[in-house]
Amino acid sequence: MSRTARTVLAVIVVLVIAGGAGVWYFVLRDTSEKEASLEAIGSSGTKAPSAADSPEGAWKVVQGDGVFVGYRMEEQFAADTFKKTATGRSPAVQGTMTIAGTTIPAAEIEADVTQLKSDQAMRDNAIKGRGLQTTQFPKATFKLTQPVTLPSTPKKGEEVTVTAKGDLTLHGVTRPVEVTLKASWDGSQIKVAGSTPIALADYSIDKITVPNFVAIDDHGTMELQLLFVPAK
Repeated sequence: MSRTARTVLAVIVVLVIAGGAGVWYFVLRDTSEKEASLEAIGSSGTKAPSAADSPEGAWKVVQGDGVFVGYRMEEQFAADTFKKTATGRSPAVQGTMTIAGTTIPAAEIEADVTQLKSDQAMRDNAIKGRGLQTTQFPKATFKLTQPVTLPSTPKKGEEVTVTAKGDLTLHGVTRPVEVTLKASWDGSQIKVAGSTPIALADYSIDKITVPNFVAIDDHGTMELQLLFVPAK
């Protein structure tokens, strides 16, 4: 092989390696957000009312660092050769909750899914008209259909785990779900974090695919981190 040929071959190898590294860095590397947790929720940024001796009463969701409703999905690349977890989150969340003794009799949450953001603008633009079709179905809601029974009378700083049973409306379809939640009350605010599995077919959501390149899985997870303060 001549010197010129060897030089050309070396350049081709470098370009292939560089191209592969670029694909990995911009497309395949894991840039997903961490799973929902209480520790990731900040404060409301507003002056908190005096700490109460009991969390009984009406509560409302407020904006704050780490507050969101979002998704966690797996994407398959090159005929399932590579896999990547995709996460998208909307900070535009509102809702209410009522606590009575050791019971939560009512709770409603609404998220503006048009504000879902991930690490890829292309993905965010795709779900506007495909998959979730957020332009056509801009809201996702959850409404409690059964009271939640707390394991004991809430204590300040104590973390509790509960299951909330309710109706989830997504993509214009309402289905019963069970959401596993962790919560803690510090005397002036309540932090809540959790998730529930989602099957796309249950909500008439079509899988987004790009032939010979990428396809999303047929199921995923809805995640949430919420911050509540007294409604009064």
